[in-house]
Amino acid sequence: MYDQYDALIFDMDGTILDTEPTHRKAWHQVLGRYGLTLDESQMVGFNGAPTWRLAQFIIEKNHSSHDPYQLAAEKTAAVKAMLLENVRPLPLMDVVKAYHGRRPMAVGTGSEHSMADALLNQLGVRELFTAVVGADDVERHKPEPDTFLRCAALMGVDPARCVVFEDADFGVQAAKAAGMDVVDVRLL
Repeated sequence: MYDQYDALIFDMDGTILDTEPTHRKAWHQVLGRYGLTLDESQMVGFNGAPTWRLAQFIIEKNHSSHDPYQLAAEKTAAVKAMLLENVRPLPLMDVVKAYHGRRPMAVGTGSEHSMADALLNQLGVRELFTAVVGADDVERHKPEPDTFLRCAALMGVDPARCVVFEDADFGVQAAKAAGMDVVDVRLL
């Protein structure tokens, strides 16, 4: 089905791993400590963005003086504890398994690199990917193309020969900006 591409790149959260509900639960837990709030629909709008970017938005919306990086670190710690027990693969993992050994594949995620490695290792699928690029591996995050361009570079594949699988608007924009074809998994 994707044989015309030289490499496949997958977003992680909400695309190959069912992590989104746990991310939201972790945010609510951390925000509750400080009396901060955020509407869930606004949270979904930041899918694919680095954690600190959503933290910054939350702080601004709540007129708070918290450090966005500290708030993001607390959320990451909370989600890591929850996810390692609860992470489950999504159906698109079947595409990953079907192309393993046939095409190089990478994960390009808005999560931190260590979190991505931990989750993929927990499910026993890390070895299926040639490369993992996390939010802390690039300076400019989705919707900028840097995450996916770095994936292509690490796999040694021309970006125009890659297809990206994404579930968020920021990621779809990033893939297009990288000159890659994109499959919006929300439409599958």
